[in-house]
Formats: sequence, structure tokens, C-alpha cells
Amino acid sequence: MKIIVIKGYSKTGKTTVCTSVISELARRGYSVGSVKDIHFEGFTLDNENEDTGKHRKAGASTVTALGIYETDIMYGKRLDIKEILSHYDEDFVVCEGGVDLSCPNIVTGKDKQQLDDRRDENTIGFSGIIAEELSEYDGLPVINALTDIGALVDLTEKNAAEYDG
Repeated sequence: MKIIVIKGYSKTGKTTVCTSVISELARRGYSVGSVKDIHFEGFTLDNENEDTGKHRKAGASTVTALGIYETDIMYGKRLDIKEILSHYDEDFVVCEGGVDLSCPNIVTGKDKQQLDDRRDENTIGFSGIIAEELSEYDGLPVINALTDIGALVDLTEKNAAEYDG
């Protein structure tokens, strides 16, 4: 399984880049999983007024919602990214957000300062809103996911890290 992280500030194109990369990888015949890191304290799928919330309130630490077309397992804690990835066996996993994983990443941003703030030694390129203005920054490609997804996924295929747990 290969891993790529898409990270950047809110409203800079992270989700657009992720969904474009996922779609193109799938079009190329890969199986693809995704992880979305959500930084909103009030976020939960486990509504206390629904049955799963009632199960949690009754004392269940792990709750599974078994639907006709999906299965959702809800833990009563934030899992470490390595625990999460142990459930995946796809060819690629695209992680959106600040997952705590040292691996190749693409940084999205609105300006150069945002790119500099989020980049690290694992950054392989840039995308998002900044791609409307630049095609290269500090020696790395800046690729528009909406107009050149092929190049962005070529970069991903070439650089994504093999994850072995």
C-alpha cells in the first residue's frame, strides 16, 4: 500500500486536490482508500439521539453501524494513524489533513507564506489555489488539480511511500 498526504490551510483546495487524485488513481485501475483528518471539536457521527449514541451512552466503547451498503465502526477515542491504516489494504491511501505520519506530501495554499508554513522535508509538490498563479515554487512543481490532474497523479505514483505498518 502506498501513502500520500495532502495538507494545507483550510479553504486552500485540499479536498478538491484529494478528490481529484482519488478519482484519477481509481480511473487508472488502482484501489484507493482515504483518511480525512477533521479538526472540528464538535464533529461526531455518533449522535446521542440516534441508536449508536444510545449504545455509547449505555457504555459501549466501540459501536458499529451496520448498514445495507456500508459498515461504520466508531471508536470512543481518536485512533493513531497507524491503527487506522491497519484496516486498509488498498493500493493507495490518500490522507487529507495533518495526519501524524512522516511520508511524501503535497501542500496546498493560497500564497507562498502558506506553502512555506506547511512544507517539510517530505513535500514533493504544491497544489490548490496557488496553482492558479505558479507552476513551480522553490524547486518543486505547483500543479493545478483541476487542469492537470494527470501530472499530479504521475507525481503521486512516482513518490508515494510504500507503507508497511
